[in-house]
Amino acid sequence: MGNAGNITGWITFFIGLYAVAAGVGEFRRPGFLAKMVKDIRESSALQFLTGMVTLVLGATIYLVNPWNPGDLLSILITVLGAWIFLEGALILAVGDLFLGFASKLMSGASRLWAGVSIVIGLCALFAALVRLQMG
Repeated sequence: MGNAGNITGWITFFIGLYAVAAGVGEFRRPGFLAKMVKDIRESSALQFLTGMVTLVLGATIYLVNPWNPGDLLSILITVLGAWIFLEGALILAVGDLFLGFASKLMSGASRLWAGVSIVIGLCALFAALVRLQMG
């Protein structure tokens, strides 16, 4: 269970699980993430819902994670929360342009993105488990 002393570790843990799951999903069904971005780009309702969920999730991470200038993981998670918030705001404001850019990034390199996602996820899980063991 999370508390103020280990919230950074738990946020990192769940981000790691998300990244590993997304990477495995992309390996199982290459092009899945690119198709999802395409579907969101083509639907105003999905753009709005995706933007709102992303914005709220980023704001929550940013506001809940304790800021500690002496703790690199705390800084990274806070910056990540701000980035996720900004991503949600961009999807709401200029979703067609932002998702078009995302589509170009994802096209043709699905295995690369899947591998990067899994590596980042495993690193996050390792960092989280180390943090949670110390706390």
